[in-house]
Amino acid sequence: MKFEIKEYEAKMQKSVSVYESNLSSIRASQANAAVLSRVSFDYYGVDTPVNTMADIRVSDAKTLTITPYDAKTIKDITKAIMTSDIGITPSNDGKVIRLVFPQLTEERRKEIAKQVQKMCEDAKVNIRNIRREANDAAKKMKKDNLLTEDEEKDSEKKIQELTDKFVKMIDEIAAKKDKEILSL
Repeated sequence: MKFEIKEYEAKMQKSVSVYESNLSSIRASQANAAVLSRVSFDYYGVDTPVNTMADIRVSDAKTLTITPYDAKTIKDITKAIMTSDIGITPSNDGKVIRLVFPQLTEERRKEIAKQVQKMCEDAKVNIRNIRREANDAAKKMKKDNLLTEDEEKDSEKKIQELTDKFVKMIDEIAAKKDKEILSL
């Protein structure tokens, strides 16, 4: 029986995708609808994401407009945005909520860069945990006499190469985001 690393590769790819998704929700100085992806509010007793209950559009480089499908929810959505970690105070005219993205200060840029690095480190830890899981599975297969010692060593080598590949990918994504933040 041969050790398959495809499932672990898929898990590592999923970790990278989640990391990229989390990075897209970080607020830079440009309007981006992804900042609302983790904001939700109570809608008839159900925790509901804002992006499923409103039309979110980038009206210009610094302004995001949110038009709720149900006009009664405008106060709840505004309150949810204010209590979230976005750091922007919404304004509404009774029909539309506007988020105006201010220019980033040097202090805020550094704060965002630290947040990116923390997310980067968390993603790398997740990749390493998948590596440990894969190595444990290979050792168990060896123990159960499903793999020879050479096959186990070979699978550990392949797993390490895979881990290195995905850690490098995460580092490249983080470097790109850092460059983007510092150039604003």
